Amino acid sequence: MTTWTQVCRTDEMLPGEYRVVEHDGTTIAVFNVEGTYYAIEDVCTHDGGELTGGKLDGVEIECPRHGARFDVRNGAARSPPAYEPTASFPVKIENGVVFTRDDRWDD
Repeated sequence: MTTWTQVCRTDEMLPGEYRVVEHDGTTIAVFNVEGTYYAIEDVCTHDGGELTGGKLDGVEIECPRHGARFDVRNGAARSPPAYEPTASFPVKIENGVVFTRDDRWDD
């Protein structure tokens, strides 16, 4: 089983903000949407660019390069030019600290 990566303390990421962490070679963006935390791979499936830097609108992040939109709750592609989802990851809060991990290869 993959270990968890510390992102930040909950009081360091206000609603509407995000943090980016590296976990076993994967860049993960963690978003605070109205006090609920979500994590997706920080990659647009349209062209491989970073999603962070784009506008977070509710539960959707807009790719700053070509405007594709992704649901941060599950990585679903919501608008062209992206049609494939980006990976989503679990998030846990322990003692006021946000953690995430890339669990795609866990048994």
